[in-house]
Amino acid sequence: MKTAQFWNLPNILTLLRIAAVPAMVVLLWEDPSKWELAVSFVVFVSAMITDIIDGWLARKWNIESKVGAFLDPMADKLMVTTVLIMLIPLDLIPAWLVALLLCRELAVTGLRSIASQEGLVIKASSLGKIKTAYQSSAIGFLLWYEITLGINPLRSGLILLYIAAFFSVLSAAEYFGRFFRQAT
Repeated sequence: MKTAQFWNLPNILTLLRIAAVPAMVVLLWEDPSKWELAVSFVVFVSAMITDIIDGWLARKWNIESKVGAFLDPMADKLMVTTVLIMLIPLDLIPAWLVALLLCRELAVTGLRSIASQEGLVIKASSLGKIKTAYQSSAIGFLLWYEITLGINPLRSGLILLYIAAFFSVLSAAEYFGRFFRQAT
């Protein structure tokens, strides 16, 4: 791929999301202050917004690429999995829930890789997109540290994460079903 094709605004936004992952580790490392949590909230929400924008721009400007199609979901998975893992020692979410969500991501990513090698395409499902919306919203709430307008963000975030886990399992079953229908 030529440099001019790779260096475009959608890919740069994706790379910025990847570059923000180590910053999230530092911000959430061992008993973060309210300031660090607030900054991590802004970084995470910004990352999720740029995820929407980069895909929209790539389609609008007709500059979708295989590299972008690979890097975009990888950037999201790196950001989300990193934050989920970092929230465990802060006692904001149970480890088993994070394990369930991460196992689903690994299983679906592996399945899509196998499908690709077999010449099959398993596109993102609406259930997977619903899972992502709930999961991202949950993480945003978990990173927001103050009760605002009478809403407890930690409780709300955990409820949203349980809903995301439900859609996570449901969408994984859908992906596997689609794979086996296509493969036979």
